[in-house]
Amino acid sequence: MRLSPRCPVPESRTDDTAPPPTLDEALAQEWGVISWDELARHFARGVVITVSVRLDLLNVAKGFAADDKALVEQWLAAEDVARASDDDARAWVERSPSFRCVVTAPWVLVQEMEG
Repeated sequence: MRLSPRCPVPESRTDDTAPPPTLDEALAQEWGVISWDELARHFARGVVITVSVRLDLLNVAKGFAADDKALVEQWLAAEDVARASDDDARAWVERSPSFRCVVTAPWVLVQEMEG
C-alpha cells in the first residue's frame, strides 16, 4: 500500500506480482505532507503522535511499526514523541501549519514543518 503525497489516504496496489517492500522501503514511500485541516479528524480519533524535529520521522515510524517498546519509551521519556494534546490542537487551529506525516496504523505520526 502506498500513500499519496497528501498523507494519510492509501492508494491500492496495482502490481500484485512485485515483491512486497521492506519496512524501510514501505515507510519511505508512505509519507507525505498534510495540513491541519486534514489532520484534525485524526486528532479527533486520538491517534495523532507528535514527533520532535530532533528526530528523523521515518526512523520513529520504523520504531513504532516494529513495536520497539524500549525505543518508544525512551522517546516518550525524553518528550521527543507524545500523543497530540488539546493545547497542540488549539495552537494548530490558530496557525494552520503543515506537517510531515507517516501512518503506522493505528498511529498517525506528524512533525510540524517550519515556516
